[in-house]
Amino acid sequence: MFKIFTNFRNLVIFSFICLILSWSLPVQADTKIDPQLEQQVLEIIRKNPEIIIESVEAYQQQQQQKLQQSRQEFINNLQTNPKTTIGDSPTIGATQSKTVLIEFSDFECPYCAEAHKKLKDLLAKYPNKFTLVYKHFPLYQIHEQALPAATAAWAAFQQGKFWEYHDALFTNQKQLGETLYLDTAKKLKLNLTKFASDRKLAIKPIQNDLLLAQKLGLGGTPSFIITSENFSGPVKLTEVEEILGGK
Repeated sequence: MFKIFTNFRNLVIFSFICLILSWSLPVQADTKIDPQLEQQVLEIIRKNPEIIIESVEAYQQQQQQKLQQSRQEFINNLQTNPKTTIGDSPTIGATQSKTVLIEFSDFECPYCAEAHKKLKDLLAKYPNKFTLVYKHFPLYQIHEQALPAATAAWAAFQQGKFWEYHDALFTNQKQLGETLYLDTAKKLKLNLTKFASDRKLAIKPIQNDLLLAQKLGLGGTPSFIITSENFSGPVKLTEVEEILGGK
């Protein structure tokens, strides 16, 4: 009896989803819905609203499980093969360290600017304790200069000046714009022709970082993931020093 009810419930949910999808299709599409089926589905939903709630909850649980799996796979890869996981991203700090801190950051985010100050302090305090990896996570939907700043920093990276350029962007965050990008490139004595051409090539690698952030379910900036001898996983910046200090 339970199996019959479950199959019936699944049929109702499937029919409801099909109905919703049909409503969302363009008007010009030739979508014919059986009026009787439509009324039956709506009537069942009215009498059993918990069906929709339960199906949504089940979907959310499934998505959460996929997210946890993606994060665990990333962490496992970071532990076993850090060079591949880090890829071509900029790094600073210890060159041979079992502790790797990956930062997903946005040059226009004020919280990232605060994190930048804290990270500089940690690098000075624990110079041989960890490797810091920078991943681009420009929230371009809300920060107008996030993506242009990221492309400029990536172009500077191609000439070995990422961290100097990175520091300049965060230090002058309120002046983000083309004037700052060009002036900073000049001060760092970058080849301006190469700098301009490399900025055009930056979108794809930045997009790869964005896709990784999405895959890991990172909802904002800055976000951090760490792997060390005593802890591995997403971490708050306030917790990093405790991990580094081994307390």
